[in-house]
Amino acid sequence: MNSKAVQFLEANQSGERSTFVDDAKWRQENASWLRRSRRVAYAIMDYMQDNGLSRNDVAEKLGGSPQYVSKILSGKVNFSFKTISEIEEGLGIELFQAAAMEA
Repeated sequence: MNSKAVQFLEANQSGERSTFVDDAKWRQENASWLRRSRRVAYAIMDYMQDNGLSRNDVAEKLGGSPQYVSKILSGKVNFSFKTISEIEEGLGIELFQAAAMEA
């Protein structure tokens, strides 16, 4: 006999397959650059906080949109060297130092 909780879950289950396992595998396979991307995001967040800047302010300095800045700050961007250089020049900060600091 099924409990009410099990009956509820069965009645309300999604028809779509969960992507949890695939997502976890992807994060594990890409852990190295994701860790560096988060460090870059943290460095930019620190810069924003230290200088009282909003995402709009940073977007203006980078010549991009606030949505682009949000994507960068997500810590899930696989940056190219060109993008890193553009961010460093736009904000006047050194990101490679932040990305290289491994604990």
